[in-house]
Amino acid sequence: MPRADARNNRARIVEAARDAIALAGPDGELRLNAIAQKAGVGQGTLYRHFPTRADLLVEVYRHDVDELVAVASTLLETEAPFTALALWFDRVADYARVKRGVFAAVEASVWKDLSAHSLGPIGEALTLLLDAGRSAGVIRADVDAADVISLIGFLTRLEETDWDVRARHLLAIVLDGLRAPGDGSES
Repeated sequence: MPRADARNNRARIVEAARDAIALAGPDGELRLNAIAQKAGVGQGTLYRHFPTRADLLVEVYRHDVDELVAVASTLLETEAPFTALALWFDRVADYARVKRGVFAAVEASVWKDLSAHSLGPIGEALTLLLDAGRSAGVIRADVDAADVISLIGFLTRLEETDWDVRARHLLAIVLDGLRAPGDGSES
């Protein structure tokens, strides 16, 4: 187990990289020295944790997937099923923005590994949310996680200039389409 200061440094580097990716977008330049500076570490520390740029990008992506998956059950503990799904979609928008930046910056072989890491856990988290919504009668019975993942795949095709205007709006349209017939409630 790494020392606490090493774990903290690693976490700060990942967070700084995530922020840089989100700001840069899929066509932006990702400068490792700026990430180290924002994280409050030297470049040597950054490279000890992440020997290559791809290593750092992979960790950012995996971290986001893990958070997205974990928040599904947390949301269901505090929110009604439809609201939990809506809040999860809000997180999906943030995740997809980072995903676009990561995928634009890594090689195809790394991309395939990242896709394999995310589809299973994200599908499971989404299934948890959909099942809760179906049990509460607020989510259509004829959709599954594969349907929703296919629908939200459009996020990877949005231009950066359209992101803030369209990403969450389009997810809201998908969410409305998932609502059970006759359910006009917000919960």
